[in-house]
Amino acid sequence: MTIAAPSITAATTRLVCADTTARPNKWEPRADEEGWWQTRQRREALTERLLQAFTDPSTGRIRDKTRRRGLGKLLDWLERQPGDTWQDRWLASGADTAGFDWADLPLRERVPVRRHHRDELSCGLVLLVAGQVIRPGYRWLLRQRHALMLAEARTAIDPEGFKDIERHTEHAAGWAKSDAMNKLTWIVIRKGGLVADITVGDCIELTRALQEHHFRGSAGRPLFYAALKKADVLPAAAPERLRVLRLDGRRSIEQIVDAYAIECRPVRDLLVEYLSERAPDLDHTSLRSVARNLCRLFWRDLELHHPGIDSLRLEPTIARAWKERLAYIRDDDGQPVRPRVNYRSELVFVRAFYEDIARWAADDPARWAPWVAPCPIKASEVTRKKAQARVKARMDQRTRTQLPLLPALLRAVEQQRKDAEERLNTAEATHAGERFTVAGQDFQRCRVGQSGRVFVTDLATGKRRDLTHENEAAFWSWATVEVLRHTGIRIEEMLELTHYSFIAYTLPTTGEIVPMLQVAPSKTDAERLLLVSPELAEVLTAIIFRVRAGQAALPLLSAYDVFEQTWSPPMPFLFQRRFGTEDRPLTRSYIRECLVAMSDTAQIVAGGQPLQWRPHDFRRIFVTDAIRSGLPPHIAAKVCGHSTVDTTMGYAAIYPEDVITHHRAFIARRRAERPSEEYRELTAAEWDQFLAHFELRKVALGICGRDHGTPCQHENACVRCPLLRVDPAQLTRLEEIRANLADRLQEAKEQGWMGEVAAIETTMAAAAQKLEAMRTSSVAPVYLGMPDLHPSVGRSNTHETRR
Repeated sequence: MTIAAPSITAATTRLVCADTTARPNKWEPRADEEGWWQTRQRREALTERLLQAFTDPSTGRIRDKTRRRGLGKLLDWLERQPGDTWQDRWLASGADTAGFDWADLPLRERVPVRRHHRDELSCGLVLLVAGQVIRPGYRWLLRQRHALMLAEARTAIDPEGFKDIERHTEHAAGWAKSDAMNKLTWIVIRKGGLVADITVGDCIELTRALQEHHFRGSAGRPLFYAALKKADVLPAAAPERLRVLRLDGRRSIEQIVDAYAIECRPVRDLLVEYLSERAPDLDHTSLRSVARNLCRLFWRDLELHHPGIDSLRLEPTIARAWKERLAYIRDDDGQPVRPRVNYRSELVFVRAFYEDIARWAADDPARWAPWVAPCPIKASEVTRKKAQARVKARMDQRTRTQLPLLPALLRAVEQQRKDAEERLNTAEATHAGERFTVAGQDFQRCRVGQSGRVFVTDLATGKRRDLTHENEAAFWSWATVEVLRHTGIRIEEMLELTHYSFIAYTLPTTGEIVPMLQVAPSKTDAERLLLVSPELAEVLTAIIFRVRAGQAALPLLSAYDVFEQTWSPPMPFLFQRRFGTEDRPLTRSYIRECLVAMSDTAQIVAGGQPLQWRPHDFRRIFVTDAIRSGLPPHIAAKVCGHSTVDTTMGYAAIYPEDVITHHRAFIARRRAERPSEEYRELTAAEWDQFLAHFELRKVALGICGRDHGTPCQHENACVRCPLLRVDPAQLTRLEEIRANLADRLQEAKEQGWMGEVAAIETTMAAAAQKLEAMRTSSVAPVYLGMPDLHPSVGRSNTHETRR
């Protein structure tokens, strides 16, 4: 099929990855009621009910006369709006979408507008909202600052329900408790009912509204959800944490492929089947990476530039143009911005796609054979030997640079931890507004807030610093460096360590009990045990002491696996910290941020540039140091969780002096295993005997290959001996010997010398074998001729050469 490539505009060259699939949500919010009894009340009954509900029984007077006037004016305005209920009239007026400026609508005809006019309307609206006459949307509610309205709503709608929730938030700070109560009040106002009627879907709906209206800090405070969970308002099947509901979670293969809007339906189905076949061998993140390469970078790109394409059999021009586009990262106009670093890796996915289909077609022709096509990518285009060698050389050089500087790093992180702890302790003992000095730095304590965090002002720079955050970052930087350098584990394995990871192992020989650290399955899906050294035990003890924070046990948390996109069961993770109102496991990004800040502060310079330490650097340092210290590579592979020794040796940076040292040690061990008399000084007679041996090896037919000091096992029957190396110049002599043996064989047969016959036949067979070997190994010289140089190639006259 020949497809002409039309001119592509900037809009069509853009690879759009629109999510065309609406994933069903298990937790749906409650549907909005169309008309409830409060909003259908007539004005007289409504006014009487609200005034009685908000009247002080002790005095018999309404709390604020302004509310009576505001309620009347607001109802007058709403009655002029179309609709059967007060809620319909509220929506029809446009006030719900007006947000903070809603009061301008009823005051549009009043001139001039006084401030007390707005206050009267706001007071009247408090009665309508708290009395559940109208239910404004989240867009309106989140733009108001009426703390009194929320308090009145809690008192009027469900006082007992809110008091029960408040009992479950007693441990939280004042700001967090107020934030949680406000969010629950918003839900009750918007959806109606009581606190006990709130659902998980309502919580998700509020969180999305907070994110849409840029309430980022407030959206990340999940205390209201935790309080509902503790009060048993939410069902038992609801997740323990709100963050579980906010993440997208794992998608099906059909949803992943459909997100790329592939137009050719047969190819779309093929990609779904292909990814389904490969899914059992891949984690979810790797599966989505393969789908991105095949669906977006390969096939969707072909569809955009060649509309109507429906076959994997690509013409050379189409394949060449696609590879040229793939080689560069492009902007929205399709112009190249920079070369694609992982260009060859992207080609590997497409080549594997073609090769897998061809291989599977042999086992299941009906399913895969119709799609078998020549691969547009040659094997030479995906070779990564040179690139891998460059990466290996770069990483080895980085390890050689970092390993000698590791002690300096350990001193720096230890000092940072002590300084951060001293600053925090001194600031906590200082009253607000007072100054203090730590390690030559002057600070001024800021006022104490409800969050419990310690803020100070650096008098040298005038900047405000969070000492609580600095102390946490310094501690976890120190803990990360110590754990990684003592174990060599990966960062994801470190973050998955729990209190259950400690195992007591009894040595079978001595009965001694040694502590072991169980590393959960990670990259290779194979768990392993590591010995806990005394230094590592001190670090782990400090981590446990900090996380417990005076509690009897470590908090149980659920961690999110970014690779599988699943949540773990509640576990006592070692690497966790307090975040706002809840405990959270540490993430890879947080650890990297701590190490970046630690590197900037430590200022360890190599080659005139400050070193940036990354988590995987300590794994390479661990392997290199272990092998240099004498640990056998196969043991190092077992400790690191590598399936092959080659992978372990890829981590080890071999120094040139290590090669010389280990080679000398090998020679010394070999000498120690051999008899000592072999390394004594030679005598003159022994040296003459050794030289004479080579003279005795010369025979008529060539050279004898017998070792020095060994006897001739064939009693000088050289033709039979396999150690004889026949000289090609003696080929004629060997043929004469064979002819003479034939005459002697004839005579022996005639005389009946049967023993002589057997000996001569053996000698003739050996001679024939040597002749055949010499004929087959000899190659006649081939005359290649003399190359002729063209007069215009590489010629220059003498004058020009001298110039």
